[in-house]
Amino acid sequence: MEKKFDVIVIGAGPAGYAAAMRSVDYKKRVALIEKNKLGGAGIHNGALWSKTLWEISTTASMLRAQGSGLNVHDLNFQMCQINDEVNTALRGRVNQLKNHMDQINKALNNDLFEYIEGSAKVVSKNGVVVEYKGTSKELEAEYIILATGSRPRKLPHLPIDEEIVMTSDGLSSMNKFPESIVILGAGVIGCEFATIFSGFGKTKVHLIDKGDRILPFEDEDVVGVVEKSLEKRGVLIHRNSRLTDMKVIAGNVQYNLEYTDGTSEVFDVERALISVGRVPNFENLIDDSLCLEVNKRGIVNELTQTSVSNIYAVGDITADISLVNVGELEGRYAVERIFGKPSRPLTYENISTIMFLAPEVSGVGMNELQAQSAGLDYRVASLDYSCIPRAVAMRNTEGFIKIIINENDNKILGMRVVGQHSSSAIQAIALLISDGRGIEELAELIHPHPSIIEGIQECCRMLLNKSIMKPKVLSGAMYCRAYRNGIYSEMVN
Repeated sequence: MEKKFDVIVIGAGPAGYAAAMRSVDYKKRVALIEKNKLGGAGIHNGALWSKTLWEISTTASMLRAQGSGLNVHDLNFQMCQINDEVNTALRGRVNQLKNHMDQINKALNNDLFEYIEGSAKVVSKNGVVVEYKGTSKELEAEYIILATGSRPRKLPHLPIDEEIVMTSDGLSSMNKFPESIVILGAGVIGCEFATIFSGFGKTKVHLIDKGDRILPFEDEDVVGVVEKSLEKRGVLIHRNSRLTDMKVIAGNVQYNLEYTDGTSEVFDVERALISVGRVPNFENLIDDSLCLEVNKRGIVNELTQTSVSNIYAVGDITADISLVNVGELEGRYAVERIFGKPSRPLTYENISTIMFLAPEVSGVGMNELQAQSAGLDYRVASLDYSCIPRAVAMRNTEGFIKIIINENDNKILGMRVVGQHSSSAIQAIALLISDGRGIEELAELIHPHPSIIEGIQECCRMLLNKSIMKPKVLSGAMYCRAYRNGIYSEMVN
């Protein structure tokens, strides 16, 4: 017998959970289905897991760097202890979600929400079959939301066994620090894991980069700080290199690189991490008769609605940006499209991001590469952390703040912050960009002192030609430039 719902959400990761709870807001009967772990990759082997590792690694790196001054001795970080701490954090979040689901119907005095464990398949426009432990049940809903997430991309020619040659899935079960590890892929995830492993100081890290620099989508000045920091931590960056072979020999990894100058080299390490992106989970999810449009990047959708009008797709399963905050936004937006009217349009232009590196990197809006690709004339101001009292107080002046504004109207195009507390003012800038506002308000605000966001204010003052500290005097620590017709020129300040 079919059980009927207003909406069925398949996948209980960040996007699916957000969609289910937004459905409850509309007093709709909703089923949330998950075949693996509640919270999905957003908790277990993705964002929360890796960022907890990063936090511990950052603390370990600080203690190792300042141990003598703090009278800290015999720092001996064990992977099993670190895993215990990480798992405690993950269990805490999962238990919170479980308790929330267990109590929600009682708290709201209704019977709208149901959590179902099992593997789901959409068998018709309104029908879903769930299989669990040898049993099968049929569900029916007016609307279906797909939120099954993604998994690490595997390259078929590599010997990935999740023990010696791993993706991020295998890392979560690693029980000791390897003496050495090679990371294939110098994007965000690869660089984050290079930061994590090098932070503990127990693993020699190799990073394979097919280009002449890591993070090719970011500005050169941002990349320069990150590369310098990684190399200071002992990371060996293989620039302009191509992996030609990787094999497991006697329990270790041997890999061959070919460089753009025609030379080649062979390296031996204990472990390998393959970090070359993620692929959507939509296999065996949709019956072929539905003719749902998909491509190699994911399920094709228009503002979360798929080619089947009552079926929606959100989060990593789509071809959109694969971030937890974006998935949650899409999940909520899809429900608002179905049952109401969204108060704001779904846009990806001003999403705030943070890369958990050393130092951390936060951004919103355009960087200079994007502004130049768009053919824009702009002005840019940059202030080194050494000019910010809070950074001086933290005894860490590595990093800078950079703001980009439109040449014609002073409207903010974007901002990048490299350094500790980098994300502290990103959201305020995102709001100003969304509202099409300029920098005048930021320049006149009274910011808390001492704080990193005071550096943002000084950048704005530079762009308005009224800075306290003058770029002409401190040219090595700050600058204000105009970019017009492909050429930079220093601004008088």
